Amino acid sequence: MPSTKSETVRPPAVAGRFYPADPGLLRRDVQRLIDAAGPVSEPLAAAYIVPHAGYRYSGPVAAQVYARLAAHRGRVKRVVLVGPSHHYPLRGTAAAPYTAWQTPLGEVRAAATNAVGSSRLPHEAEHSLEVQLPFLQVALGDDIEVTPVACGMSQTPDTARIIAALLEEAGEDAVLICSTDLSHYHDLATAQRIDAATAEAIKSLRPREIAPQHACGVFALRGTLAWADATGRRPRQLALATSADAAGSPDRVVGYPAFAIERPGL
Repeated sequence: MPSTKSETVRPPAVAGRFYPADPGLLRRDVQRLIDAAGPVSEPLAAAYIVPHAGYRYSGPVAAQVYARLAAHRGRVKRVVLVGPSHHYPLRGTAAAPYTAWQTPLGEVRAAATNAVGSSRLPHEAEHSLEVQLPFLQVALGDDIEVTPVACGMSQTPDTARIIAALLEEAGEDAVLICSTDLSHYHDLATAQRIDAATAEAIKSLRPREIAPQHACGVFALRGTLAWADATGRRPRQLALATSADAAGSPDRVVGYPAFAIERPGL
């Protein structure tokens, strides 16, 4: 039987929890975060690393990326998203087999890919890629396509090759978004020490030094860094914070990164 619309459009899984379910409130909140971070006028990066917690906590850090993307509205039409599979024990990588992703702000078209196989299972309840979509809708408008890919346990060179294939398929002005948080549930001082070391590993393109306890999106992150290294791109830190910066408890914090991975020659 042919697929129905409800089967081909991925509904929001975390609206009302990680971000507002009300469209007006969501748009205002995201625009406020982007406005607070920008405007930022700088060359478009090839890729960005962003966090994926609730907007109350990681929204200001994520907005450092999306304020920069907003400056290239109209140019960026395709976004490749890679991130972890928190709820499904994924081995390897899996694209999402949907034609669109629904958010309270409307549908985001999904571009099919031949670079990697697809599966619904890692995407059905996953928040790490979903929470990027309202930011993309506000920053870049409705005329975009996304290719969301979950990255499970994998060898770094394999993930890097898949990322390269996804970006080649997506075209010259496509942007890669790698979604990851950093350390989880340490006291503030410990988290800052661990996350500072992870940030240095990111900036120095040393993916082997990043372990699963350092970043929940470790496999996507390692692959992104290996791809950057192989293609002459360098990460630049935009922000590094924790949930304690957003009025969370300093006794049990989560780390949030924002990085730009610049195009060669910049």
